Amino acid sequence: MSANINVSTTARPKRVLMLAANAAVSPVTQWPVGFWWAELTHPFWEFTEAGYSVEIRSPLGGALQADSYSDPEDASGYSAHDLISLGFKKSPSHAALLANTASIAGVNAADYDALFVTGGQSPMITFRGNTALQALLAECYEAGKVVAAVCHGTCLLLETRLSNGELLVKGKTWTGFANSEEQFADSFVGMRIQPFWIEDEARAMADTNFVVDQRFRSFAVRDGRLITGQQQYSGAAAARLVIETLGR
Repeated sequence: MSANINVSTTARPKRVLMLAANAAVSPVTQWPVGFWWAELTHPFWEFTEAGYSVEIRSPLGGALQADSYSDPEDASGYSAHDLISLGFKKSPSHAALLANTASIAGVNAADYDALFVTGGQSPMITFRGNTALQALLAECYEAGKVVAAVCHGTCLLLETRLSNGELLVKGKTWTGFANSEEQFADSFVGMRIQPFWIEDEARAMADTNFVVDQRFRSFAVRDGRLITGQQQYSGAAAARLVIETLGR
């Protein structure tokens, strides 16, 4: 006895738009700032291992610059343990993805299944007050897409409003870089680093539930189609929640 089994090989892979910050200079520390390696590479690994198609863009386009402390080859040794980022850096085809990114101009939410916003120090400067980014986040969410943000990239959620004027995070539980982590970072370098703290601002907002776990421990939260990760150790966990939500 034989059976005819029709297996489709034409199904489109899930598509994720990853957003990384452009380079900037911190007005607080005067340091060059950018994206954080692990918050891009670890989710990228999870998505590609799941068979997803991943596109990396930045708000303005062009070459991206990482925060030095996130570089596994940085003299500080702060991220020397990050072998995934080291492998990404050393792979010519992967490194090329960051050498000349497309901007967010013309992005059509219908082309993607999820938007994943990475963090770093630059978002605290270049994402805050960025109405174009807020509009993209709201467009993707209202189009029924999964929207995720990690670490300082979650500062976008402090201001993003939907077409009805309500904050995207109204009535939702979410996370982001914690005060305890800001305090540790400031102590580590011996000075104030950020112009504001996400947890302070989020807890001052009405009708939203901002939560944090222990400092620098993997922690991600899903509330419907909104997924957030606390800090640089939460990128993979947030990506896995995206995959759980979308399926393979």
